[in-house]
Amino acid sequence: MITRAEGAYQGAVRAFQNPMLDLLHKRHAPLVVSLLSLVFTPERPQVPVADAHTEVADALDQLRAAGYGDDLPAGTARDLCRQWADAGWLVRQVLDDDVETYRLSAHAVGALEVAGRAGGARARVSQSRVRTLLDAVEHLAQEADPDVLVRLSRLEAEIARLRAEAERIERTGEVERADDEQLLEEAENVLHLVRELPADFARVAESIKAMQRDVVTALRQDERPTGAVLREYLERGEHVMESTVEGRAFSGALRLIGDPERLDALSAQLDVVLRHPFTRMLPAPQRAELRDLGRRIERGLEQVFAAQREASAVITTQVRHHDPLRDRQVDELLRDVMTGLQHWVPGSRRGQSVEPLRRLPVAEVEHLRQSAGDLRPPEPPAPLHAWEDDDEDDASATLARAWGGPHYAELRAHLAAWSARDGAAGTGADVDLAEAFGGAPPDLRRPVDLLGLLEIADAVGMTETGALAYVEALRPDGSRRRFAFEGVTTRMEDGSDDRH
Repeated sequence: MITRAEGAYQGAVRAFQNPMLDLLHKRHAPLVVSLLSLVFTPERPQVPVADAHTEVADALDQLRAAGYGDDLPAGTARDLCRQWADAGWLVRQVLDDDVETYRLSAHAVGALEVAGRAGGARARVSQSRVRTLLDAVEHLAQEADPDVLVRLSRLEAEIARLRAEAERIERTGEVERADDEQLLEEAENVLHLVRELPADFARVAESIKAMQRDVVTALRQDERPTGAVLREYLERGEHVMESTVEGRAFSGALRLIGDPERLDALSAQLDVVLRHPFTRMLPAPQRAELRDLGRRIERGLEQVFAAQREASAVITTQVRHHDPLRDRQVDELLRDVMTGLQHWVPGSRRGQSVEPLRRLPVAEVEHLRQSAGDLRPPEPPAPLHAWEDDDEDDASATLARAWGGPHYAELRAHLAAWSARDGAAGTGADVDLAEAFGGAPPDLRRPVDLLGLLEIADAVGMTETGALAYVEALRPDGSRRRFAFEGVTTRMEDGSDDRH
């Protein structure tokens, strides 16, 4: 049975295996913290690898010139940066323009924050810090309590308190002003909360990158059909923010700090605070931290969003352009090559030639097609059977024509005759289309013939009268139908028929 002391010791050992505590526990931890804080700043979270090596080398030279050579580790700046990357304090990545950069890992950001708090002013047990704790506990209790009556009573009490405060301000015209000491405590509490944000943002971004690596590794090792793999991993890539605990927590916080209006309001509030005289009591670095609070939040959000976009792009590219079966075959081939080299190298001599592979092995295929496909065209369809119609009243061509479209030639002749009836020779008179249709023979008074008359009048030119005209059409079966349309007139001159 493990004793309490042994359990506590094992827990501490596991805690110090964390890269953040490991950095602070190292012999050269002050050097690492100082150099990382010099090279990486909130305004420059990513530094090109070559620039980082140069700046670290310059800082080491300055420290050696100042007499700290005995306390510095051996090796070049390049070696130190590589050691820090292997320890998990630096992360190497390639940007879109193929520039390789360093950035601080979440463990390094946390270590710098711990070192900064320990080396700066200690946080005091102030009214502001206690009120922040009490407000957080009260909010937690309100969210956890499902009792409707309790919630209503709390809201009514809060409304009554706010109403009383508003009435007091209206009555007196004065606002209770806090003294400078209390405002200073409030500002220190805000700075204490702000210093934890960079490490939180970095942890969210690194959790997304770790999920990306897990997904790609699992994708390459998956043995399921490609379709199933694509569906699952594309969906996971689209919902990458909900795939980690840190990502889900960040999504909840984003609803509060991701609103541009809220960030604008925060900037305006910080301007009010910085204009207050009590801020002169704050050291210059703390005033700069307050002034840079909004930009720090925006940079943290962009860091997380960049990690999310990169993870989604990598996963999507992997599933679109890589076949799991093919990648697994390539991995197996490479492992076979490495195994062959391990067996061949111990028994080989220096400068021994290697017999090249002059031809590829022949695939072992059980059976190949030996006959070509049938090149003959397909058989034509069977002939149609003769249609047997028992109806004695077969539709004649005359009946079909009677139910067909307009008789354009006859309609033009009728319209020209109607126009020439009252007109002078060679000119013709204006014809009311409704009257011309009413005076036409029965076989030219079908509904389609009315449409034909309108088409002819539109072609030769017509004038709208503005009055409503009524006509009665006669179908071939003897039925009648009444139509109404806007009255129009037209004139059929000599040569009108020739144009149509």
